Amino acid sequence: MTITAARLLRLPAVLELTGLRTTSIYGQAKVGLFPPPVKLTERCSAWPEHEVAQVNAARIAGKSAAEIRQLVARLVAERQQTAHAA
Repeated sequence: MTITAARLLRLPAVLELTGLRTTSIYGQAKVGLFPPPVKLTERCSAWPEHEVAQVNAARIAGKSAAEIRQLVARLVAERQQTAHAA
């Protein structure tokens, strides 16, 4: 998957898009059910918009926790490949 323009979302936007609270976002990221944030600075993190959208779509489609974990693992792997290519 080639990403041409990745928009980064700060936590308030992620909370609004997912309907989750801060502890849920970080807790789900810890267990592989939500992508981890990208560190922008020491005190600033954000999430790629397309990753949040894909996880939301999987939840809406009724995917299982195992399927969402696979999706998140793929998204994180793609993120790392993109970072190494840059």
